[in-house]
Amino acid sequence: MLKARVVTALILFSVLLVILFLLPAAVAAVVFASIAALAAWEWAGLMRIDGAGRVMFAGLLLLLCWQIHVVGSFAFFLFCGASAVFWLLPGPLWLRFRWTLVGNDFLGYALGLLLLGATWTAMVALHVRSPWLLVGVLSIAWVSDIAAYFAGRAFGRRKLAPAISPGKTWEGVAGAVVGVLVYATVVATAGGWMAQATAATLLLGSVLLLLLTALGVVGDLFESLMKRQAGIKDSSNLLPGHGGILDRIDSQIAILPLAALVMEWGGK
Repeated sequence: MLKARVVTALILFSVLLVILFLLPAAVAAVVFASIAALAAWEWAGLMRIDGAGRVMFAGLLLLLCWQIHVVGSFAFFLFCGASAVFWLLPGPLWLRFRWTLVGNDFLGYALGLLLLGATWTAMVALHVRSPWLLVGVLSIAWVSDIAAYFAGRAFGRRKLAPAISPGKTWEGVAGAVVGVLVYATVVATAGGWMAQATAATLLLGSVLLLLLTALGVVGDLFESLMKRQAGIKDSSNLLPGHGGILDRIDSQIAILPLAALVMEWGGK
């Protein structure tokens, strides 16, 4: 199992680098849309929708991506803004009260289109700015997950959300925060940005990193809740040793829209 996870992870990372750095931006956007469509297919499965409905939902997500592209900046702000609001406010409440999408097709479809559409447009926007920028944002979730895993195994005592994901602990969350801050410090120092940063910039950057890390945890728990309510372990078996697409991008779905908005507002 571990070998399959490592091999799949290496292949996925290699493919991602090819997509980000070798493909034209327009082709990369199509690939991102295809990934989002697969995630939509899995999302519909978590809602216990039949096979035809799952394919239809994936096709609807592809159509939405095209329409977001056609509309342009207004659609970007609408979807990313609405997604960020969801993860900041209703998302934590959703976990607190353990609401369900199963049996509520309209809400499930609408929420899936919003969150996955926002993820696609955020990836495209960040990639257009710089492939390295997109890698940097994605790395926040990667570093957070790895640090949380090892911190949780070493020090985990207090359960974070035992009714949703029994393996996650508050000590793991603390490890994720430390890991992300250390990662950002190393990157900023290596890039020469740390020496140029003011105290205010460092404070704002740290707050943003903490917020993104917290949103990543919420996104992870949200998908875990959907799987628990659907009675399944993984969103699919598309990725050997890793489950499905949603299992790998659950944190990124929550992180990417807010990160893209911040870069659009503050990165001009």
